[in-house]
Amino acid sequence: MKNIKKIAALILVITCIGQANAQQDAMVSQYMFNGLFLNPAYAGSHKYFSSSFLNRSQWVNFDGAPRTSILAVDGPLMNQKMGVGLILANDKIGVTNQTDIYANYSYFLKVGKGSLGLGIKAGASQYTAKVSDLIVWDANDISFTGTKKSALIPKFGFGTYYYTENWYAGFSIPALIAYDSKRDFSISMESSSAIRKHYYLTAGYVYEATEKLKIKPSFLLKHQTAAPLEVDINLTAMFIDEIALGVSFRTNDAVVVMLEYQTNKRFRVGYAYDITTTKMSRYSAGTHEIMIGFDFGKDIISIKTPRFF
Repeated sequence: MKNIKKIAALILVITCIGQANAQQDAMVSQYMFNGLFLNPAYAGSHKYFSSSFLNRSQWVNFDGAPRTSILAVDGPLMNQKMGVGLILANDKIGVTNQTDIYANYSYFLKVGKGSLGLGIKAGASQYTAKVSDLIVWDANDISFTGTKKSALIPKFGFGTYYYTENWYAGFSIPALIAYDSKRDFSISMESSSAIRKHYYLTAGYVYEATEKLKIKPSFLLKHQTAAPLEVDINLTAMFIDEIALGVSFRTNDAVVVMLEYQTNKRFRVGYAYDITTTKMSRYSAGTHEIMIGFDFGKDIISIKTPRFF
């Protein structure tokens, strides 16, 4: 009976990882606390520099389950007319490992009561697979020869981001162009690499219910032609500009509960727990995600309250 359960769990993992490969981009839950994770045009949208480190352990109790770490830093230049940002990320699933480094640049225009950011990102992803750790039934299959396989894929992305004092909206394509040196270069990613375009559309609104309570509904729509359309519906409440409690519903995946604490004007910590709603819940203890943020720069001291996005 135990063996049957193990086989069933293995089949389920293979199915879920197959879906993850179709989506390709790393998935995190606390993106609403740092928009640079999704959109290069977010870089420099604060008056000060901001940094955050996120660590995610998905599908706890599963060997080879996804493990993701992301470090992001961004800030304004030229009186907030421009912004720059840097992202370092590592995403490990089973025997595969992906390491990313991306530089982000944004340019802001005053439009109406808010600012419109146009952003680009450029960098590369290093993909490696430790083939020697695989259990192979066909020892003569040339796909599994050697101890390790790797590929370096340069990528270029684009995004737009509009924000006012109490609402924001953004659209991004994190990988607009990608190139595998083993293929012929082409503007069409279907020809030049195995990477596929992901489209992100997000928006949120901050409502000041009372002097000490702010409510922020938001959503994120994710589209990739090889995967089902996915939507995150989020609701966050911030008390006395220090404690944020949130809940998120991710279609066909999970319900997420989140907590963020702004310890002072510079330092913040966050935690998210994903409660799996798919068949994976029979075998997994859920997903844990921890975030640490630090804001710096002379303008941070003069800002009375932190912006909610």
